[in-house]
Amino acid sequence: DNLNKGLSTVQRAVPVRTTLPQASHVLLATDQGRLKLVATDLMIATTCWIGATVENEGAITVPARLLTDFVSSLPNEIVTLSVGDRGRQLHISCARNEATMAGGSAEDFPPVPSVEDGLSLKIDPRQFKRAVNQVEFAAAADDTRPVLTGIHTLAEDQELTLAAADGFRLAVHKIPLSQEVAERIEVIIPARALREVVRLLGEDDEPIEMAFNAARSQALFRMKSVELVATLIQGTFPNYSQLIPQSFTTRATIDLDQFRQETRIAGIFARDGAGIVRLMLDPSENGAGRLTISARAEEIGEHRGEIDVKIEGEPAKIAFNSKYLQDVLGVLDAETVALETTSPSSPGVIRPLGAPDDYVHVVMPMFVQW
Repeated sequence: DNLNKGLSTVQRAVPVRTTLPQASHVLLATDQGRLKLVATDLMIATTCWIGATVENEGAITVPARLLTDFVSSLPNEIVTLSVGDRGRQLHISCARNEATMAGGSAEDFPPVPSVEDGLSLKIDPRQFKRAVNQVEFAAAADDTRPVLTGIHTLAEDQELTLAAADGFRLAVHKIPLSQEVAERIEVIIPARALREVVRLLGEDDEPIEMAFNAARSQALFRMKSVELVATLIQGTFPNYSQLIPQSFTTRATIDLDQFRQETRIAGIFARDGAGIVRLMLDPSENGAGRLTISARAEEIGEHRGEIDVKIEGEPAKIAFNSKYLQDVLGVLDAETVALETTSPSSPGVIRPLGAPDDYVHVVMPMFVQW
């Protein structure tokens, strides 16, 4: 069971396609009385340590898919591993099953970069997971502009700020740190790497250690019995602070569950209408008001839903991409959110309300005929 869990931990670092045969392998090596498993796609390397009784030191690489499929099919009993043929053959036995796999020399396995000479900081895992989940979806999916496929990471004073943008939306989350960082750290971490760190964290409640080498080319994430090393993205991230509107003419306070539900319903019709949902904010007396969410597709039909909201300011209308709106509402955990607008052609801002005030999301509008 330990071996199966260990392989499932590292397997996502194994590339689906590679021109380097050894990268499709997983490295097994004894390490101070434990078994070490390593997988890498040359951009991300995941290392996991599992408990084992070590009789002799040794190391080998074997095809990751073959080993994972075989071990996951075995009964939940003790697995015995032994290396033969001068480190190029792995023998596996479990209960009444035996197998031999052709492997490769551990010396030919791609080396995992060392991140021991730079700065490190410790972060609460729950806050880290929440922050990553609230920004990673805003990173670009294609690598036309590589810097936008990453998450801008800034550690300064006693705060860690994560930001992602794809040219149509921007998500920014701030995490308080328990200690002040020794010096300012500014890097771009691949969004894929941070998604994997969140997966590896699971329900772990021990602080996660994040370290960067002196050259700022590698980042290390150290968790309980697991380490992930990621190659950082080089380049200049856009100055996103100037993209966040500093004022508004209309601000609506909206129940998140209702907003989420009405946006999801409108999205059904928006699918066949260029993904557009229209929002109209109508204030009335004493700060009350109404939010109307609509979508239409010429050959399908149309939908219109209403929510009672609190509105500060003028009547307003703005249109968004339905998916972008659903993405941000889907990751928020506050009871109410604020929607701030200035004009139909200016970015809209969504903020969760209540403590802590640590997140802001900016969405570019869609230009429509009203």
